[in-house]
Amino acid sequence: MKRLTMLLLFLVIGVMAGAGYWYWTQTAATTAAGGEPGSGKAKGKGRGGGTLTVRATKAIVKPMPVLIEAVGTVEPEHSVQVRAQVNGVLKAVDFREGDKVKAGQVLFQIDPATYQAQYNQVLAQLERDKAQLENARAQQQRLEPLLKREFITRQEYDVAVTSAKSLEATVAADEAAAEQARIQLSYARITAPISGRTGTLSVKPGNLVQGASGNAPLVTINTMDPILVSFSVPERQLDEIRKYQTDRQMRIEILPDRNAPPVAEGKLVFVDNTVTAQTGTVLLKTRVPNANEVIWPGQFVSVRIVLTIEPEAVVVPEAAVQPGQDSSFVYVVDENNKVKVQPVKIARQIGAEVVIASGIKAGDRVITEIPQALAPGGTVTVAGEAKGGAKGEKGKGKGTKGEGKVDAKVDG
Repeated sequence: MKRLTMLLLFLVIGVMAGAGYWYWTQTAATTAAGGEPGSGKAKGKGRGGGTLTVRATKAIVKPMPVLIEAVGTVEPEHSVQVRAQVNGVLKAVDFREGDKVKAGQVLFQIDPATYQAQYNQVLAQLERDKAQLENARAQQQRLEPLLKREFITRQEYDVAVTSAKSLEATVAADEAAAEQARIQLSYARITAPISGRTGTLSVKPGNLVQGASGNAPLVTINTMDPILVSFSVPERQLDEIRKYQTDRQMRIEILPDRNAPPVAEGKLVFVDNTVTAQTGTVLLKTRVPNANEVIWPGQFVSVRIVLTIEPEAVVVPEAAVQPGQDSSFVYVVDENNKVKVQPVKIARQIGAEVVIASGIKAGDRVITEIPQALAPGGTVTVAGEAKGGAKGEKGKGKGTKGEGKVDAKVDG
């Protein structure tokens, strides 16, 4: 008898525990769905009695560019390392680091005293040999009529001719030496070979500079306008780029980062003649104006190759597209305000807009803010839309007509 009582007691306890667990799970589920505890109804699933309010927008059709994106590096079209060509003490620097300079502008002054003295010495030697040459020519002219009268021998005349020719050669050598000395003297005055912006100075005034090959550059000058941007694209995209290369619509936009507006625009000026075997990419370059110096040599930038313009592209906001296991999808609200999951194929994304290749058409309403309780097949209310639905049929309550006005807008 005692054993039977214990069994009945355990049975009653088990039934009560099961009932309590069932009540607790139902209450938790109802509360999580947005309903009142104990009501047995969930407000947030879009099914049955309650509906969700969502924000949606219509897929639109508008012209959108067909593009390829890459990462580029800014580089000067011309870059010159200015070096000393003669030895000497650097007397003066006639610019400041980072200044813009023009071609032919004086940049450095090396002490010219030694080279000026050498030049003067060569000039003096040249004048002396010119005087001797004039005397030798005069002697030849005096002996020529005497030779005709046979007052002198042919040998004496030939000696005078040879002396004149020898001095002519000496004068020519002196002139070459004088030119060489003049060039060496001119190297003491260093000018800018190109126009551009200077970099940092490697030598300050008062230091000895060396003119031998391999010496460190005094300063580097980079051209800033126009400027080049080099970038690489996968080899599979090369045919498409070459297809549109001669098209006037094709352009290359330069952006400081992917989400910023373009700061420069140019044309393709270089396609490398080989594919890099290690990366499977091809090097390309574009030349862009840079009068305001908005981009800088060595800077990494985003490159957008606009191949052409697709006149009628289906576009939705980025927020409407959801990642899936197999493909991306959107939540579509049909004419009965029912939610369905629609797989889509993405062609490309431009900023906050996504171009849809297939899956939806213009006018389809897509949800842009996804509530946690949203479920396929549920009924929803689109914020800002009259109760009559998307097609403007009469509403059940007051008979008003709606056109499905939505709050969300597609940028651009």
